[in-house]
Amino acid sequence: MRILLTGVTGQVGGALAPTLDRLATVVAADRAVLDLAKPAAVKTVLDRLAPDLIVNPAAYTAVDRAEDEPDIAYLVNADSPAEMARWAAGRGVPLLHFSTDYVFDGSGDRPWREDDPTGPLNVYGASKLAGETAIRRAGGPHLIVRTSWVYAARGRNFLQTMSALARERAELRVVADQVGAPTSAALLAQVVADILARGDDLPARFAAARGLVHVAAAGEASWHEFASAIVEGLRARGVPLAVRRVLPVRSEDYPTKARRPRNSRLALQRLRDVFGLAPPDWRAALAAELDKLAGR
Repeated sequence: MRILLTGVTGQVGGALAPTLDRLATVVAADRAVLDLAKPAAVKTVLDRLAPDLIVNPAAYTAVDRAEDEPDIAYLVNADSPAEMARWAAGRGVPLLHFSTDYVFDGSGDRPWREDDPTGPLNVYGASKLAGETAIRRAGGPHLIVRTSWVYAARGRNFLQTMSALARERAELRVVADQVGAPTSAALLAQVVADILARGDDLPARFAAARGLVHVAAAGEASWHEFASAIVEGLRARGVPLAVRRVLPVRSEDYPTKARRPRNSRLALQRLRDVFGLAPPDWRAALAAELDKLAGR
């Protein structure tokens, strides 16, 4: 089997590449091979590469910048996935596509189920939801994997930002009224690999999940709790830090161009029921990434 993997220079694609390579032949498609800002070229590239499975973690993820660049956000997050889905549907090729907790409006305090109503608060979330809708309309075998708060010991993400700031500043002020499940790219890649490795009939298994499943670490935390765990973990591993205090603040105290959902919890029941998978707690996954940062 030939798996076309997009976004291989990103944190999720970078984690998926070696993980999926143990299952099949991975055709790594970076932007030079497949530029998702150019939807008109997608069909030609797919015709040439002829994959048996498409895994698409590539996305426009600059949440605040998307408010000023909606056109490019929709090209990458909606229009190109739509082209992929139409190509795949016409050939019976399964498509596994990544989406986000930002498709929800962040209300309430219970985990979001896959069949809950959506209502994105910003352009990024709306563009990802448009991609989900286009994939469903294409009618081919597909699985949309929604996840949340992805980070890794590489790339640009919350873990890297907090690690850098903790070495420079005596005090960190971090939002405490937004709650989700910090999910490492490595954890996400392993769960996806487990989904793909269980049997040969991907279309049937994707259909059993109704084409949509939530994948995140177990448990929950605020951004403040996540930041505190990062600082504590780095200090415990002997990393020299300047930070003395990590203070909780409200979202209103840290204004951003794009509104963020306050509740990003994702229910994982469908992941357990359909695929028999139960991800570890977010703190366990964080420990592995902190070991990498500390050079262990």
